[in-house]
Amino acid sequence: MIVVVDSGMGNLGSILNMLKKIGAEARLSADAADVGRAEKLILPGIGAFDVGMHSLAARGLIEPLNERVLAARVPVLGICLGMQLFAATSEEGQLPGLGWIRAETRRFRYEGMEPLRVPHMGWNTLRVAAPHPLFEGLDEEPRFYFVHSYHLACQDADDVVGVTHYGYDFPAVVARGNIMGTQFHPEKSHRFGMQLLKNFATRL
Repeated sequence: MIVVVDSGMGNLGSILNMLKKIGAEARLSADAADVGRAEKLILPGIGAFDVGMHSLAARGLIEPLNERVLAARVPVLGICLGMQLFAATSEEGQLPGLGWIRAETRRFRYEGMEPLRVPHMGWNTLRVAAPHPLFEGLDEEPRFYFVHSYHLACQDADDVVGVTHYGYDFPAVVARGNIMGTQFHPEKSHRFGMQLLKNFATRL
């Protein structure tokens, strides 16, 4: 069973619909007991970093998430803000993140170059930086849908398995063992997102 964590922030219905299309058994829950029994987890999110962390804390989900992800090592997929919450800190807020990835969440910076419009919004291509089961069956240059003003800056380059260019390259997919995240929205990315979610559901 995949548990989609209900933090009150994200395209929850769209994610559940996409998982239903690929035949994955999933449920939406903000219950710590459900998180504690999950075979896989999806952590979605839209909005501000501190609001996301506060929402998880208010629902009593941080401890069971840490137990399931760090101790039991069940696969987890963070989406957009959900992936950014994997970082230790964020320029967007004051609260500490989950700290699952050695990274900071940063706003797009264009010092010394022509600035682009922020947020980065719309379709963009993904360049695979390292082989990973999430990419099985995808085109050579898959396209995904993005809406974000911040992105991860990872301390360990090996954690970055997919990059996208928007003025400069930024991490679009990260992976460290059972911990995976996408800056884009697979639930809004048509066949590309469907394939990625199918890979998460069946190959990991």
